[in-house]
Amino acid sequence: QVQLVESGGGSVQAGGSLRLSCAASGLTFSDYTMGWFRQAPGKEREFVAAISRVGGITSVGDSVKGRFTISRANAQNTVYLQMNSLNPEDTAVYYCAGSKAYTVRLRAYDVDYWGKGTLVTVSS
Repeated sequence: QVQLVESGGGSVQAGGSLRLSCAASGLTFSDYTMGWFRQAPGKEREFVAAISRVGGITSVGDSVKGRFTISRANAQNTVYLQMNSLNPEDTAVYYCAGSKAYTVRLRAYDVDYWGKGTLVTVSS
């Protein structure tokens, strides 16, 4: 049974930082492109970032470019999202995603497995 378990969410003031983690189990982690999506209240799920199977290629969404960084540790079956210079528009539930697709420009329909999400709240 595949599980993706996010952690690290919480409340932070604007300008602050958080690091999200996603621990994967039940799959061969290095066989998956891993990514993060987010969904704010009343909005569609949005691509945030993705990283290739061995970590050599990354992609981030335009709205977080220059502020968010994705990384992975295959030995620990974990993917990370470092979020800096947070602003209230970053408030959302952040979902970890695993995909067999050979692309880091993930779309929601590319995702094979989803985590349950972790809430990030940024106050002004």
